[in-house]
Amino acid sequence: MRKRAVRKGRPFCFGEAMNERRAKLEEAEARGNALFDAIEREGLIVPGKREDQLNDEIHAFARDRFGVKAHWHKRIVRAGPNTVCIFSDDPPVRTIGPEDTVYLDLGPVLEDWEADLGRTYALGRDPEKKRLVADLPRLFDIVQAHYRATPDITAEDLYAYACKAAEDAGWLFGGVIAGHTIHGPFPHAPLGREGRMIAAGNRTRMRDADAAGDTRHWILEIHLVDQARTFGGFYERLL
Repeated sequence: MRKRAVRKGRPFCFGEAMNERRAKLEEAEARGNALFDAIEREGLIVPGKREDQLNDEIHAFARDRFGVKAHWHKRIVRAGPNTVCIFSDDPPVRTIGPEDTVYLDLGPVLEDWEADLGRTYALGRDPEKKRLVADLPRLFDIVQAHYRATPDITAEDLYAYACKAAEDAGWLFGGVIAGHTIHGPFPHAPLGREGRMIAAGNRTRMRDADAAGDTRHWILEIHLVDQARTFGGFYERLL
């Protein structure tokens, strides 16, 4: 018999609950995108500013303009050579240069729901850096289309596909993962890494339920790096 639960005095199936969770995640992402758009309009990303200064400005801007009181993971601002680094790295703080790529990786909590978004900007006129920035969402769409067309795909297979897509476009894939699950409601209990990462060695089928029987919702990350590993870019959102 299909399990049922109760919401506001009426029964509903867990498929409906899953759809509602997805809708809440999409709402949080839409507000996160609005935050990025506002950061761009405000002109916060400029040469001569330190990464940590921009980070502090974004924190205050998100709080004052969007009511963001918490971030579910550390805010990341990376510029120039630091854009080659991954999430867990801790490179020396850099002052943004006039020809740098700059990426932001933000995890704002919006209406008690987690968002996870990354965007990259190419300052100056370097055509290869602008090509990289344009390729980030394009390759996201390519990898997402492959995921949607492959119902039984595993996390390690999607990671391999993302790496190949980067290679085909003339870039290196800079991440040791290509994304992760996102829980949604905040705060949530700490979760182990088992089955949560789009990475080599994770043979979990991405559409399988998690250990609690819940549908997994995934964030897809595209991290591209030039062949000489001198600059990179990052883009992420819901898969």
